Amino acid sequence: MMQPSQKPLGRPKKETHQKSTKEIILQVATDMFLDKGYPLISMDDVAQQCDVTKATVYYYYKTKADLFTDAMIQLMYRITQGIVKIFSTDISLKEQLFTLAKEHLQATINIDINTFMKEAKHSLSKQQEEQMKEAESKLYRALEDGLKKSMDKGVIPQGNTHLAAFIFISMLSVGKENEKTFDSLDDLVTEIVDFYWNGLANNS
Repeated sequence: MMQPSQKPLGRPKKETHQKSTKEIILQVATDMFLDKGYPLISMDDVAQQCDVTKATVYYYYKTKADLFTDAMIQLMYRITQGIVKIFSTDISLKEQLFTLAKEHLQATINIDINTFMKEAKHSLSKQQEEQMKEAESKLYRALEDGLKKSMDKGVIPQGNTHLAAFIFISMLSVGKENEKTFDSLDDLVTEIVDFYWNGLANNS
């Protein structure tokens, strides 16, 4: 009589719903990392929140650093896709920048990104750091491409797109730190975009 084949330790059962077990683990872990930071989240916490065994989490991710790396790469990928989508619309560049700024600030409203990344850096391998840097570079390139198209169309003067993208993201970070001094998110975003636009559109 043939013996049934054994599954690898921790191999999860197949799911019938739309999201796979791995996708659920990744989504839940991303939310948990963003909410509480890297040091305070364990693989046990993720397993409990996902209602799966710890072995299941370890089947997909050998270490917490692996899980964190994938979570951040996928987060930056979604942001990058959002940037591409916004720049593909027919609204004006200034309106596109307003939409980008607002969505970015809404997504990071309770997150101190710099502190968040510093907390995890000591646990990441060189390869993991490089993977995250590459994902971040793609995000910046998407913003640069959008600005370059507007430069080529004569909407704004020609300039260094890399610097322009870096300044825009930096201004969002500064704006986030001062959000409490504004009556609303829209007021904050308007101030940031107007200030940025005055420099960008008048660059010579």
